[in-house]
Amino acid sequence: MSTADTFADTQMDAKHRTRLNKLQKKLRRETGRAIADFNMIQDGDKVMVCLSGGKDSYTMLEILRNLQHSAPVDFELVAVNLDQKQPGFPEHVLPEYLEKEGVNYHILEKDTYSIVKEKVPEGKTTCGLCSRLRRGSLYGFAEEIGANKIALGHHRDDIVETLFLNMFFGGKMKAMPPKLRSDDNRNVVIRPLAYCREKDIIEFARYKQYPIIPCNLCGSQENLQRQAVKDMLRRWDKEHPGRVESIFSSIQNIAPSQLADTSLFDFEHLEQGQNQGGAGAHRLDVVNLFG
Repeated sequence: MSTADTFADTQMDAKHRTRLNKLQKKLRRETGRAIADFNMIQDGDKVMVCLSGGKDSYTMLEILRNLQHSAPVDFELVAVNLDQKQPGFPEHVLPEYLEKEGVNYHILEKDTYSIVKEKVPEGKTTCGLCSRLRRGSLYGFAEEIGANKIALGHHRDDIVETLFLNMFFGGKMKAMPPKLRSDDNRNVVIRPLAYCREKDIIEFARYKQYPIIPCNLCGSQENLQRQAVKDMLRRWDKEHPGRVESIFSSIQNIAPSQLADTSLFDFEHLEQGQNQGGAGAHRLDVVNLFG
């Protein structure tokens, strides 16, 4: 290799390091802001970080570990992967990565793959049942290991996509909350990447060269409703920069009196003037809005 080539490579490496540092700082800042805004992590928490082997969960784990060193509260992290017994799943990848990184982890083995294939007809979307089985397994395991918080890797784009999925196909104004209590009331689920953009995570993961594990169960299904919504949002983001950010901001700025849900706004007593925060007004329940 010539001196010129070596110099060019060095310059490129420096450029990549600079970009990686900027991305890490941005993701760390946005994650820290989400954690603070929603009081996701408190002193003494044991946070179970759900690691799928995808770009989002790898990034979440890295940013949380980074924040752990400088956070004003003391909290514990433990990574957990659910091995769903999918054919060809590379069982060695995550243990090797986590051991190299010095991360405390568990591999939970549950054959949810066979259940999904048995219950879902050929050609139908498997994501719904797969997600329910996965959540049930992880929620139960969190109790076993004494984790009081469960961290999922959903980001801002996932939240906006879910909003449109529920509007288009479910007839509901409902997205993903950054923090929630599970249906069984035993677990608190947090989404630390709630303010992070997917394209930043994609770029960060590429620089970090994470050993990505693809999902062979649902990832190969074409024309999923979520993919259609994702494509729509990508097109909007390209043609109208800032639109997706504006949509996400709208989720945080709800005006019940400008909608049509009688459980959120007291339209019945509108004439009596009781709807402007008086005794007759319904309280805006964020849990009802976001599920």
